[in-house]
Amino acid sequence: MQAVKLTISGKVQKVGYRNWFEAQALELGLNGYVRNLPTGQVEAVVVGEKDKIQMIIQRSWKEPSLANVENIESVEIATPQIIDDFKIVK
Repeated sequence: MQAVKLTISGKVQKVGYRNWFEAQALELGLNGYVRNLPTGQVEAVVVGEKDKIQMIIQRSWKEPSLANVENIESVEIATPQIIDDFKIVK
């Protein structure tokens, strides 16, 4: 198991990015959360198998179609408290 915090930059707010990201995380069996940041970026914490985390990062560069991802910063973190689902945080 691995835990990673992603900071996703570009046109990622007001384009359905959080909903898309949540659907991808659930499909891949990842836990964590996704939220908008006041900076215009999106932050996601994903917890799960390393290969599944790599898959969501790869997908995040291409989708959803209205988004335009310019950068994804990935930092491995200590697994926070037990997270047993994936959700959008306001």
